[in-house]
Amino acid sequence: MIISQKAQGISPSPTLAVDAKAKQMKKEGHNIIGFGAGEPDFDTPEFIKTAAVSAINSGFTKYTPVGGIEELKSAVSNYFKDEIGVSYATDQILVSNGAKHSVYNALYCLLNPGDEVLIPAPYWVSYPEMVRLCEGVPVFVPTSENNNFILNSEILEKYITDKTKVLIINSPNNPCGNIYPEENIKQIAEIAAKHNIFVISDEIYDKLIYDGLKHTSIAAVKDMADRTIVINGVSKTFAMTGWRIGFAAGPKQLIKAMENFQSHATSNPNSIAQKASVEALTNPLRHETIAKMVKEFSDRRIYMVNKINQINNLSCNMPNGAFYVFVNISKTFGKECQGKIIQNSTDFSEVLLEKYEVAVVPGVAFGADEYIRLSYATSMENIKEGLDRLESFVNIIK
Repeated sequence: MIISQKAQGISPSPTLAVDAKAKQMKKEGHNIIGFGAGEPDFDTPEFIKTAAVSAINSGFTKYTPVGGIEELKSAVSNYFKDEIGVSYATDQILVSNGAKHSVYNALYCLLNPGDEVLIPAPYWVSYPEMVRLCEGVPVFVPTSENNNFILNSEILEKYITDKTKVLIINSPNNPCGNIYPEENIKQIAEIAAKHNIFVISDEIYDKLIYDGLKHTSIAAVKDMADRTIVINGVSKTFAMTGWRIGFAAGPKQLIKAMENFQSHATSNPNSIAQKASVEALTNPLRHETIAKMVKEFSDRRIYMVNKINQINNLSCNMPNGAFYVFVNISKTFGKECQGKIIQNSTDFSEVLLEKYEVAVVPGVAFGADEYIRLSYATSMENIKEGLDRLESFVNIIK
């Protein structure tokens, strides 16, 4: 069989690869502590599951409109109005098979061959691959740990060319856990408008925010709604990763193009999951449910950051959102561990998994080889045990 060059050029998701290897080792009897997962460890709330069962029992198991049922699009419209202060008609909303699908739909319908897409680094692993699949060119804009990995508007402008078409921003951010301040968002919006750049704003972690901070959507900045598509979904906020419901809101013309594309690629999103998502976005119990999850995540976050910063040769910033800690491991490079020289994040992660049975994601997957990503979407018991093992590992690196 001859595989196309396009397919051969696709790299597998490193986060899913780490998760798969850890699960395989668990099957083989290893006591793995996994910090790789990008999903909440909480169960989907009962009121959402009940709505799904009701949908099945009522026979809501057939095709729906390609872009999602009107009831869900209306709930999404209300969500965006309440949460980011932007009003969208239901024909400006598309429901897809997860937020990742929404991002890909948008890129496919925005890019012509050779168009450049600005991606702040560190970045979520799938952005560059999706850009390439859509025949675009990813252009990585560096950020600094000293500035909490926030995109600097002056640096951003230096990477703009006559081929620049799209900017992707992700706040709250994966892998860094940072949140873009409102003033920074306004500066980025000014540059996007000045250079006629379209913005894909990935806001999937918008409800997982700590320390009383506030999420600001670039779509809410004056005159930006028409040059922005907002991506969100139910996966992270409602512990519904496997339900595969994401949604996008933006200019009507773009949403219609994305719907046409989706009609041939996947057809409609899952009918049962759509009904469950309506319940997720409208049930009054959602506020209490989210608040409990955020409180637990915050407690884990504080413990993890304090512990990591007490370990020799490791350091990290305090994340303000999502459920990740981005750990600087560069001081371990060039040192030896049980006969192996640690030269990069892959070496560090592989030895840690093999010798101490702790799974993390190497930072090279995010365009930042001096780091590893740890998820605190796991129990406090696992966090304590896993970090103790991490400390033991680092202490034998000489």
